[in-house]
Amino acid sequence: MSAAVTETREIQLASRPVGRPAPENFRLAQAELPELADGQLLVKNQFMSVDPYMRGRMNDVKSYSAPFRLDAALDGGAVGEVIASRSDAHKVGDVVVHQLGWREHAVVDAAATTPVPGGLAPTSAFLGALGMTGLTAYAGLLKVAEFKEGDVVFVSGAAGAVGSMVGQIAKAMGSSKVIGSAGSPEKVARLLELGFDAAFNYNDGPVLEQLQEAAGERGIDVYFDNVGGEHLEAALATLTVGGRVAMCGAIAQYNSTEPPAAPRNMAVAIGKQLTLRGFLVGGQRQHAAEFAQKMAGWLADGTISYDETIVDGLENAPQAFIDLLDGANTGKMLVRL
Repeated sequence: MSAAVTETREIQLASRPVGRPAPENFRLAQAELPELADGQLLVKNQFMSVDPYMRGRMNDVKSYSAPFRLDAALDGGAVGEVIASRSDAHKVGDVVVHQLGWREHAVVDAAATTPVPGGLAPTSAFLGALGMTGLTAYAGLLKVAEFKEGDVVFVSGAAGAVGSMVGQIAKAMGSSKVIGSAGSPEKVARLLELGFDAAFNYNDGPVLEQLQEAAGERGIDVYFDNVGGEHLEAALATLTVGGRVAMCGAIAQYNSTEPPAAPRNMAVAIGKQLTLRGFLVGGQRQHAAEFAQKMAGWLADGTISYDETIVDGLENAPQAFIDLLDGANTGKMLVRL
């Protein structure tokens, strides 16, 4: 029966957004599925991920990953069930993570998939806490920012998928204080529930004033940056000598058409002997096994919990993505297919 799936629905990039994306930049289309070749799988996607980095790929500029093509399907993380296989290593019914999201069915090379073990967590977690999101948080904090026990940690975008993991991992590893910023009173309350020691709403006043009040005399040792702009400027001002910044994202400027106004205080990095390191999760895959073992334990014993914001239906994926950039999600934003 499953072999009878010959076409699927997908979301294509209809035009390149200028500034904030709009629904008309996207198109829901029917597409023929290619015949399975040796070593390939037909996957029925269950969940797909929408992520801030995708905004950059909608621009026709040279970047670390190729731009999305016009009039072609978008792509990104997805998890689904194998419904036909021409790979000896995979059977019908297996669940895999792969990179052909934004569509209901995908023909993928088996070698480009990651198996999802049964029983550990719901499949959606393998796009979030147990997937790329979790690895980004883990490697960014521990390997890139070189977190050590006792550090004071500040996380921006702290109620998002990555930020909420960073704060909880820092607490699990012995941070003396974890501070988070987020964009609503509800998100701030959620951060405190997740074990953050302090949290503030960046819409309530200048980030610098709120951060310095939360940090106190001690300042901060580590800043995990998901936002850039004013948050990065405030962190640079508050970091202690030898402080470290993991530069993961800059969502404050992804939709901007003008250059960012901040940070204006980069020179403090000299006297404070700061380290600012940009990173991509693709460069941290050597830590994936260590991360998976640690995170499975933390989830099992309740040390770490995760939030998901789930939107139903492929046709609603573009709006879910637009809403993500506007901060509508708490935790990981997913589309259920």
